[in-house]
Amino acid sequence: MAVQGLAAVVFAIVIALQASSAALPVGTVLGEAAAFAVLGAAVVAIGLALVAGRRGARTPAIVVQLLLLPVVYSLIGPSQQLVLGILCGLYVVATFLLLISEPSRAWAMGVEDDAR
Repeated sequence: MAVQGLAAVVFAIVIALQASSAALPVGTVLGEAAAFAVLGAAVVAIGLALVAGRRGARTPAIVVQLLLLPVVYSLIGPSQQLVLGILCGLYVVATFLLLISEPSRAWAMGVEDDAR
């Protein structure tokens, strides 16, 4: 999760640095960069909360993965960036599957495994 958030923050920085050369007004481009930065920071916070063991972070993490699936579709389909789309899709699906796995569910519910 934190890696996905960092990718969004880096993307925001790249957009902001290229704002002067964009075909759109600078304010529009900087607004888009700010939106990506805020969303990226939120995803980084979710990732850090997962690492810290905060149980409430699992649901927002699952929602983020579900929201990224249309992005993957857009990369594979309309954008015709097959390799990038497949790589991103594998990453998103793997993260999603880890978040909904039985150990993850048990951890989120606070169930301790006594067999260990």
